[in-house]
Amino acid sequence: MTRSGFHDLSRHHLWATETLLEFCSKLDEATLLAIVPGTYGSVIGTLRHLVDSDVSYIARLTGAWPDHPWRDDTEVDIPTLKERTRLAGTALIEFLDGDWDVDSIGIGYGDGGARFEIPAGVFLTQVFHHANEHRAHVCTALGSLDIEPPETSAWAYSMETERARQMA
Repeated sequence: MTRSGFHDLSRHHLWATETLLEFCSKLDEATLLAIVPGTYGSVIGTLRHLVDSDVSYIARLTGAWPDHPWRDDTEVDIPTLKERTRLAGTALIEFLDGDWDVDSIGIGYGDGGARFEIPAGVFLTQVFHHANEHRAHVCTALGSLDIEPPETSAWAYSMETERARQMA
């Protein structure tokens, strides 16, 4: 069976965020609250923004949820972020594994909440770009605190999933 080019891309997206959240679940509160210049905000604030945005983007792209769940729910813990990441990542994988049209329309929101239409392909690009950017912010913050962050690259994903296939 031929797989879509989105097969590994969508699965890496979920794996990378889950890997980072799992790593950060073992950090102390001071580290999670640390803010490093040049990054989005605190480590936990960046993780919350990453996951909330993922849920929002994926909901608007896939139609997985009729209403944006958890709007303005900013003080959630890492176990909750892990649950939401799994839910959103699975919805994205199912969407991309299915028959979808790159030219279908997703809904964006501009300044003041103005709605505008975005082709699905552009929306999807934002999903991946945004998450990579903020995962990098968290890893940069950790590195600046002398904490070696987890490897979340496509190469690391490939090596880990290949090991899992060999063990199965």
